[in-house]
Amino acid sequence: MTNYHTSGMTLISPNDCIWSQSTRMVILEKQIPIELKFYDANNPPDYLLELNPNALSPTLIDKKLILYHVTIIMEYLEERFPQPALNKMDPISKANNRMIIKRVSDDWCQLLENILYHCEKPEPSKKMLTESLLSAIPLFRAKKYFLSDTFTLIDCLLAPLLWRLPKLGIPVFDQSADIKNYAQRLFSRPSFKGSLSPKELKLGDFTL
Repeated sequence: MTNYHTSGMTLISPNDCIWSQSTRMVILEKQIPIELKFYDANNPPDYLLELNPNALSPTLIDKKLILYHVTIIMEYLEERFPQPALNKMDPISKANNRMIIKRVSDDWCQLLENILYHCEKPEPSKKMLTESLLSAIPLFRAKKYFLSDTFTLIDCLLAPLLWRLPKLGIPVFDQSADIKNYAQRLFSRPSFKGSLSPKELKLGDFTL
């Protein structure tokens, strides 16, 4: 096996991936010095399969450490670079945020993954995602960010998902001003704009 230990930090990710874009938002919010490497998800490089046999994206290399799975990477970056904080500090709030991240990841993000990559007939999944997001309008309305007065890891996970919805024909912004306003707050952040790969830039629209 090739030696991939590095002197710094490297993020290896596809050029179109909600999980990878979420991670890049965290990196940019914290202004972490890092090398970004992109690849075509349909043709992952051989070296990536040595590092990450299941090709789960993204892959983070930090010297001798190799991590994959978005929530593990985001929490690692939060602890490694604690400022600015993107998670609550007290144990109860931190645990609650972890539960929300798991729900967003397992429910909404997984539905979007199915629509994008795994469904021959995506309409039922589109309907489920639309209905689920609209049922959560009170959560989007409650505070400036998702259940928080400050920007958190949860928002990093939601922003790439919301960005892709209009061009997929998922009309939540037409049906909810609260979700639309929340999305616009996320899309206006420099970290969101900087997190978009050239391919991802074409998947959404800043003029909602």
